[in-house]
Amino acid sequence: MLHDQVILLKKVKKSQKEEMKMKKIKSTLLIMLFISMTSISNAQDMIQIKGSDTLINLVQKLAEVYMQENPGKYISVSGGGSGTGVAGLINSKCDIADASRLMKDKEIKQAQALGVEPKRVVIAIDGLSIISNKNNPVKELTVDQVGKIFRGEVKNWNEIGGLNKPITLYGRQSNSGTFDFMVSEILKGDHASTMNRMNGNSQIVEAIEQDSSGIGYVGVGYAKEATGITVIRIATKAGGKYVSPLVFENVITGEYPISRPLNQYVNGAPKKNVRDFIDFELGIKGQQIVEEMGFFPIPQEYKDFNKQSLGN
Repeated sequence: MLHDQVILLKKVKKSQKEEMKMKKIKSTLLIMLFISMTSISNAQDMIQIKGSDTLINLVQKLAEVYMQENPGKYISVSGGGSGTGVAGLINSKCDIADASRLMKDKEIKQAQALGVEPKRVVIAIDGLSIISNKNNPVKELTVDQVGKIFRGEVKNWNEIGGLNKPITLYGRQSNSGTFDFMVSEILKGDHASTMNRMNGNSQIVEAIEQDSSGIGYVGVGYAKEATGITVIRIATKAGGKYVSPLVFENVITGEYPISRPLNQYVNGAPKKNVRDFIDFELGIKGQQIVEEMGFFPIPQEYKDFNKQSLGN
């Protein structure tokens, strides 16, 4: 009888252990399911930003600070050039396209054909900087000279008052908004076939720091922090005033002739999480970060433009 009771007790304990084990398995599965569902939810809520390499460091910093101040908000920022960002918006692969140029008419038509209505927002101002090696004696150029240099019409520094050394060109690839801006606004034609086409602003700076014959163009935020380069002063025409893009007043007033707005594009009226981030970028804290990253805050005319574009 006692033997039967011992066997029965063992069976009860075994059954209890199995029941507890099953509860643990169920609990683990529920936790895993919760984590999975949370990850899916976060992925769905994550703001996807793609595009301009000129803007990438700035927007990454803006996103980093925004997420710190708003726990539970998620933002992914990647580069690839303005063309990549615009294509991402057109094909609904991102929520925000960073662009250091304006969208082209054909891109807007492509977007509209796919049910996307691009809306432009200006988040910063750039004094696009022409840079050379710090040991290069040429410190001033006109817009016309810059165009001739990058078209390959001026090939030696001695043609513009420098040393007898061949000019080495550094610029961006064709998917870059900066490349397009130079073509349309400064070169009024194609880049020289001999130009070294670099992936980003930082690569251009690093190359010119090592090349005493080099000249290139980068966003002002990249020029301000570099030590091995000269930021060339630019005049609109021969005999005009040569001015630096490093001075806020020069860029904002248009006295520096190679300034441009830095843009983001969204699809129509942005959904709440996207709108909240854009409002942060355009607010006091966001514009302080713009300055900290070496660019310039937007003037009133672009504040008014943004309100109209976003429907404030």
